Amino acid sequence: MQHPGILFMRALALLPLTWIRGLGSAMGHMLFVLARQRRHIALTNLRLAYPQWSQAQRRAVARRSFVYFSQAFLDRSWLWHADPEIVRNRLRIVGATQDLTRDGAVVMFAPHFYGMDAGGSAVMDQIDRPACTIYTTQPDAVLDAWMQRGRKRFGRATLLSRTEGVKPIVRALREGKMLYLLPDMDFGPGDSVFVPFFGVTAATLPSLPRFAKLGHARVVPVVTRLTDTGYEVRVHPAWPDYPGDDVLADTALMNERLQGYINEMPEQYYWVHKRFKTRPPGEASLY
Repeated sequence: MQHPGILFMRALALLPLTWIRGLGSAMGHMLFVLARQRRHIALTNLRLAYPQWSQAQRRAVARRSFVYFSQAFLDRSWLWHADPEIVRNRLRIVGATQDLTRDGAVVMFAPHFYGMDAGGSAVMDQIDRPACTIYTTQPDAVLDAWMQRGRKRFGRATLLSRTEGVKPIVRALREGKMLYLLPDMDFGPGDSVFVPFFGVTAATLPSLPRFAKLGHARVVPVVTRLTDTGYEVRVHPAWPDYPGDDVLADTALMNERLQGYINEMPEQYYWVHKRFKTRPPGEASLY
């Protein structure tokens, strides 16, 4: 028997985009009211990141963030199930795409904007080069298989499990695969370093500079924006002279540049995650 959630997404893929987005908007407004804990997390993150904003401004951005979260979630229906030509017509890649295709290894810095799945699909499908990304296994085996199929739907995509460690990632880079990397979440103190993020000390994975150095790769930011007609995937120019010789400074620079991308569309960043959860020893929880 098929999973009811997957059946729902298959059926949703048949609807016009405006209908799917409308449903996502209603779902987002409802979640903002009902999901009290997630609302608290988002508002806390925004208070820490934008202390100069009024409470009303932060609340308005948080509400829009819930709407974009819900719309992007439902967009997986057509990303993973609609006719491929429909998907391609809704995904537009712009910017320095030559930095993805020219010779040399590439690590794509793909921050956690809500369009991250669409950005991955667009790059895998429209850039003629094999690519890989890191994924975390889901506890529900049926949903995990569905998500893996969706993320491998286009192009020559390889999924690398987070539990497999560094070696398969470095091997993939040295074999010529692009790496679609999303390192901007709090994964706990284990492999993280503490660097500023919006002026607040934040546990941050140093995987971007480390993988770039180990794979002899350039870093190319790929930022995806949800639009009325689908998604715009902007490829920024490769960062010159990155990484350097100081992994702490390189990780701090990653966060600094990420702030600039977020400032352009704060309502589309993944504020529902406890980005500042892990604190330095002796510091109290911010949530």
